[in-house]
Amino acid sequence: MKYKGYEAVVKFDDETELFHGEIVNTRDVITFQGKSVTELKREFKNSVEDYLEFCRERNEEPDRPFSGNFVLRISPDLHNRLYGMAKRSGKSLNSFIEENLSTVKS
Repeated sequence: MKYKGYEAVVKFDDETELFHGEIVNTRDVITFQGKSVTELKREFKNSVEDYLEFCRERNEEPDRPFSGNFVLRISPDLHNRLYGMAKRSGKSLNSFIEENLSTVKS
């Protein structure tokens, strides 16, 4: 499910007979639940709107869905090997890693 750039995953709890959702593309914790698909979708949108309103009231910038930038710490040896592989393929290290990571299945 997506709304205003926020993406959620949903699980069904057989014991409580509730759908539980969580927004997964932001570092802030935003959850919601519903007994039906219609209620779940409504509560997802309400949770996003409540979160945005909460941030406005506190004069804070909401944590937006990820920008595509992140820091990755790896061993110097691996860094060196990846750099060499990228150069040999005629790509920047960033392009080489992005190309290889894009083949990972979610």
